[in-house]
Amino acid sequence: MSIFDGLGSVLSDVLAGRQVDYGAVASRLFENAGGLQGIVSQLNQAGLGEQVSSWIGTGHNLPVSADQIQAALSSDQLRDLAAKFGVNADDVSKLLADHLPGAVDAATPDGKLS
Repeated sequence: MSIFDGLGSVLSDVLAGRQVDYGAVASRLFENAGGLQGIVSQLNQAGLGEQVSSWIGTGHNLPVSADQIQAALSSDQLRDLAAKFGVNADDVSKLLADHLPGAVDAATPDGKLS
């Protein structure tokens, strides 16, 4: 199962212009990705530790770019997700860059990785 299988409704909401529920995003995403630890581990291994730490912490969330998301994920992951939602991989990367920080932040309201 892909690390981002849980983002289906999030991307659908974004593409339809609906409000994103970050709590629900986090719940669906992390349960399908080996938990929050799985997400954090993959992003840290890709060199995004500073950004991820800011999302977990209680301060300002550092941004992540679509290019950084593309570097952190395999091309297969991006292609699979893009095909699933009928968008190109660049759009998926942009959507993840825009919404993943909020999802991780929502999953760590106390500023701690549980």
